[in-house]
Amino acid sequence: MRAVVQRVDGASVVVDGETVGAIDGEGLCVLVGVTHDDTKEKAAQLARKLWSIRMLGDEKSCSDIDAPLLVISQFTLYGDARKGRRPTWNAAAPGDVAEPLVDEVVARLRALGATVATGRFGARMRVSLTNDGPFTVVIDM
Repeated sequence: MRAVVQRVDGASVVVDGETVGAIDGEGLCVLVGVTHDDTKEKAAQLARKLWSIRMLGDEKSCSDIDAPLLVISQFTLYGDARKGRRPTWNAAAPGDVAEPLVDEVVARLRALGATVATGRFGARMRVSLTNDGPFTVVIDM
């Protein structure tokens, strides 16, 4: 699993003109990509990392200050553009594999006590955010 994690001061995701997920104030916007060998255990490990990573102000984590997370599936994180002009998506897991694992990350975060908003799997989404810092980290599990 791969996650691009951004410290934000508010973020939202819109599908067909409807806001389907949003967080206000300080929190994390997390783009999650799934590859073929990912498992529920990796999803749980990623959730624990997201809940405890010290990326917020004063080196706090979401768990320290009850900050929300916006989790959005993004298969393009496994795009490969090293050859030619068109990326390939061979490393990205198909939707029937990826969707349950992204849902598992969200479920595990919620079980830890996190407030989690989400995008809509497979939809064309418009993501808006205010990156605070800017502060962005890539996490590979």
